Amino acid sequence: MAYTTIDDGSPHFQNALYTGNGNAGKEITLDSANYSGEYVGQAITPDFIWGKCLNLTQNHNAFDSSRGITTKRIAIDEQDAENDDSTTITAVSSDSITLGNSNNLNNADDSFVMWLWAANGGSRTTFTESGNNPGGGYQANTTAGFSIVDYVGTGSAGTVSHGLGAAPEYMIVKNRNAATDWAVYHRRASSAGNDSYLQLNNNSAVATAGTVWNDTSPSSSVFTVGTNTKTNTDSQQYIAYVYAPIQGYSKFGSYTGNGNNDGPFIYLGFRPAYFLLKNISASQHWYCFDSARSPINPSNSAQQASNNGTEETGYPMDFLSNGFKIRHNDNAWNGNGNTFVYAAFAEHPFVSSKGVPITAR
Repeated sequence: MAYTTIDDGSPHFQNALYTGNGNAGKEITLDSANYSGEYVGQAITPDFIWGKCLNLTQNHNAFDSSRGITTKRIAIDEQDAENDDSTTITAVSSDSITLGNSNNLNNADDSFVMWLWAANGGSRTTFTESGNNPGGGYQANTTAGFSIVDYVGTGSAGTVSHGLGAAPEYMIVKNRNAATDWAVYHRRASSAGNDSYLQLNNNSAVATAGTVWNDTSPSSSVFTVGTNTKTNTDSQQYIAYVYAPIQGYSKFGSYTGNGNNDGPFIYLGFRPAYFLLKNISASQHWYCFDSARSPINPSNSAQQASNNGTEETGYPMDFLSNGFKIRHNDNAWNGNGNTFVYAAFAEHPFVSSKGVPITAR
């Protein structure tokens, strides 16, 4: 049996770093450049774009090809509803993103990062409302375990199709029409029951409410929503980014902090290109790390996902060929006895589909 089906993560996920120029028409090329060493990544056609200015206090911005990647924006770090926006991203092709002159992602002389996922090229499979089950559509990348799901709430507990053919372990959901928190499902945060949820736009510890996921685990075909306004108000529009694990490419797990500068090692089975983590035992922010901003160990660049602040430095950790190693005692990612959840995506697997170790590119 093959260890992984994805020897190269770049067609499915990429990091992009660039400096804004303030002018419409700025193009970001996506066919290489985002990995260290000799390896050159493949082109990606992103369907979900998460972008942030690193040196200014500005929102995290989310765009996707189901809602309209050049027309609709949602801020990830706040409750606000979706906004019309045609001046931030003006075009997306098979190997590039073209920016407008909006300060959201193209302020002159400022530094930006984008995290990019490919779904199904904007092609949706639709499903109709049936009883209490919401109607909508999904575009699924089953190879990489990622689906973008849009649906209209019914206000009563029901199921939503995701198209992955495998049970999701990580989902983030936003009410597009109202000022509500982002709801996050993480398999390891629900160990005490599926009434557990997290909120991507704030620093709250894990919370419980049976009305968010209707106290039901996702299946290989659907996830369940209850009556909570975060996931299922009648006639409200929702967007969900849904992930199932793929061996050697993505993992959604947990670890326990030891409060020591010689922190835990977390085995992933791949060298991470990106990971997001959260202390679910305490009020601590979500943090994003990536190999583009820190191509050489120790990684010292952390970006809070749950607020609009600037990039932080001085909290080292190592990106390793088979996982990551915490090298700081900060409570945000290594509080003693605290539980942390993470979502990680690969630069390349530790062992290829042919059983060959990959230690460098």
